Amino acid sequence: MKSAKFTVSALAVIAASATAAAARDQIQISGSSTVLPYATIVAEAFGENTDFPVPVVESGGSSAGLKKFCEGVGENTIDIANASRPIKDSEKEACKAAGVTDIMEVRIGYDGIVFASDIGSNDFAFTAADWFNALAAKVVKDGKVVNNTATKWNEIRADLPDQEILAFVPGTKHGTREVFEEKVIAAGCEESGAAEVFKAELGEDAAAKACLDLRTDGKSVDIDGDYTETLARIQSAKHGIGVFGLSFYENNTDKLKVATMGGVTPSTETIAAGEYPVSRPLFFYVKKQHIGEIHGLKEFAEFFVSDELAGPEGPLAAYGLVADPELAATQAAVAEEAILAE
Repeated sequence: MKSAKFTVSALAVIAASATAAAARDQIQISGSSTVLPYATIVAEAFGENTDFPVPVVESGGSSAGLKKFCEGVGENTIDIANASRPIKDSEKEACKAAGVTDIMEVRIGYDGIVFASDIGSNDFAFTAADWFNALAAKVVKDGKVVNNTATKWNEIRADLPDQEILAFVPGTKHGTREVFEEKVIAAGCEESGAAEVFKAELGEDAAAKACLDLRTDGKSVDIDGDYTETLARIQSAKHGIGVFGLSFYENNTDKLKVATMGGVTPSTETIAAGEYPVSRPLFFYVKKQHIGEIHGLKEFAEFFVSDELAGPEGPLAAYGLVADPELAATQAAVAEEAILAE
């Protein structure tokens, strides 16, 4: 991981002396593997540039992190959940039931979801429909709904490579999976025309499910670990294609070759311009009830979204984060300790 090197200027304002007694010395953070490297960079810089201890940052996926976040209030519960998707209404309800009533949502920037294979593999130019037709359990052939039996990418579209279909996709506990389903698989179901046939043959509710159901014959493999596991799978199965966050790919360009999606190459520039179709905002959620109880919690949140860290010239952008053009509004919301509406 690249180290965060920068000169502290405005950040010095945040570096209040850590003298007050606290029940727990370190901020506890869990959640998204996509947000993990950014949170780790910030945590290390926070420890180096303030008098506060380095926060403890763990991964496990957005859903797992939010589940831990919603377990309750108190020093035996985490303070922050990282997420590569917005918190769900059901999660907010779970939080509320456990006494977590005041939640601050902090958007840190944007990331893309990319499709990459071994550096020595074929070039791919994908559409969302290609991924649906390759991985969906049921597809449409000659106007009829049939089980998906495709084995090679050139069976999906003639100008795709003559290569075995093998896709490593995020497991269901990851926020990336939900974005992948929405912006690739469901979008591909619509784009291919399958959605309309599903509705006609199966009905509205069953059609929505059919659009998202993936094959279980080994062509689509769920990865429950982080992106390093996906990379390891590709290194052992050179014909595999993995779903990654842009920043992970950009830090492994010596090992991975990225595909285009909808004719656009993923990059911080194409995501910032709104050209690349598979991008998403990244968040962390703060348990406001812990501010004042867990020492340095608000200071950490302000530090994370400061211009020096999360701005376009900061270390997070250097690692691959697409800076949020509305960062100033996020900074103001954190300063005001604004909470999510119920």
